Amino acid sequence: MSNYEQLHRQCRTLENLFDTKLTSYSQIVSAISRSTEDVEASGSRERWKDLEIELDELLEKLEETNEQLSALSNDPDVLSPSMLRAIQRHRELFQDNSRELKRTKANVKNALDQANLLSGVRNDIDAYKSSAADSLLGERGRIDSSHRMTDELLEQAHETRAEFSRQRASLAGINTRMASVLSSMPGINNVVAMIKSRRRRDSIIMGVVIGFCAILLLTYLWN
Repeated sequence: MSNYEQLHRQCRTLENLFDTKLTSYSQIVSAISRSTEDVEASGSRERWKDLEIELDELLEKLEETNEQLSALSNDPDVLSPSMLRAIQRHRELFQDNSRELKRTKANVKNALDQANLLSGVRNDIDAYKSSAADSLLGERGRIDSSHRMTDELLEQAHETRAEFSRQRASLAGINTRMASVLSSMPGINNVVAMIKSRRRRDSIIMGVVIGFCAILLLTYLWN
């Protein structure tokens, strides 16, 4: 009798502890589903594994205790009908707990897989956004560089145009001063005209002489 009471209390304690751990274990599913953090980084996988190990150990102890109670039930003369019903109830609870743990394990695994998948998708999206942002920044840098080069070319063109304007103004000033000098010295114009007239006269004389010599040469050749 005392052996039954000890196993009965031990079984009740293990069942209550198992229920508490299983409740915490089940809450991981909803916690993982709501979480936007990476499962590995947040430590959810470690908590899940720790609770799963504890539940497996409790279930093994419950199985051992139920086997010992079942061994006692083989001698119905020693146990009362209420004790036999209690042993049967412990056995049914053990089976329910085994099925519930198996179902919850599958739910947690699915939640973790889905969370990892979503985390991977988020990481891919973040990587794409980062890559797109880098590309946009690079393109903006190239456009800014092109704008700076264009501004520099325009500035050089303005400077060259200004330099040409200064040179043109300088040449116009020189021409004006030369015209003023020539107009203030009429004799120079006369001397230039005489030089040109003498050059033309010399050219005519040289042409006549060359023509006369050519005629004499041709006459000599014909005769």
